[in-house]
Amino acid sequence: MKNKKRFNQILENIKSIKIQGASNIAKAGLSAYQLSPTKYSKNKILSIRPTEPMLEKVLNLAEKKSEKEILQHFREIQEKINKQVLKIIKNSDVIFTHCHSTNVIQSLIYAKRKRKKFQVYNTETRPLYQGRKTAKELSRAKIKVTHFTDNALGEALDKVDKIFLGADALTKKGIINKIGSELIARIAGQNKIPLYIIADSWKFTKKSVSIEQRSLNEVWNQAPKLVKIKNPAFEFVPKKYITKIITELGVLSYENFLKKVN
Repeated sequence: MKNKKRFNQILENIKSIKIQGASNIAKAGLSAYQLSPTKYSKNKILSIRPTEPMLEKVLNLAEKKSEKEILQHFREIQEKINKQVLKIIKNSDVIFTHCHSTNVIQSLIYAKRKRKKFQVYNTETRPLYQGRKTAKELSRAKIKVTHFTDNALGEALDKVDKIFLGADALTKKGIINKIGSELIARIAGQNKIPLYIIADSWKFTKKSVSIEQRSLNEVWNQAPKLVKIKNPAFEFVPKKYITKIITELGVLSYENFLKKVN
């Protein structure tokens, strides 16, 4: 009974975005699966956040590997990503990021510890304000952050040197990331701002990825009857907008990344 209660609580925390970021969701899903390692439990966990191929990868591996081995992957891969990102950041850079990505945040904190001098611009990321979490974590690491409302995106991007985005899914045609990412990528392309995707290669999938549609109440509780609310959590970013993708495999063009993971 205790395990069932804990299992349901983890799933509720994932669903409500108390646990966010593809890596953190995968780790939490793994913890839930360990409490009830059945096919039914696995399918229930996967149904909570359909736009998370890393979660599926981790749950598949859990049938063959220990929790300790899987968690070790996350530590080792983040260390490799950190070192790759460090090469990209130059002193005095203004780096833009959107939403909340563990891979991005940890690599920026690592660069700060290595005495790189830079600052970060980021967006609030409505309706759940995940950008605030990013700003808080970077601020605690003594990184200077300028926090913009989402509708001030144009002003923010007008002053940055490069863009770092995470990804919830990596596909053959591009990435899937938090809603707003495609617009950011398009503006970056039009203005020749380098766009880097920072992600663990375990997020790659050959399958079709569903775009999660979240509750309208997150946007407008008790909206008028004839007002229709659309609240997609993610969107697709074509690979043509991506300057480089940074994974544990290196700093690569998207095409070269695909050659390595296929």
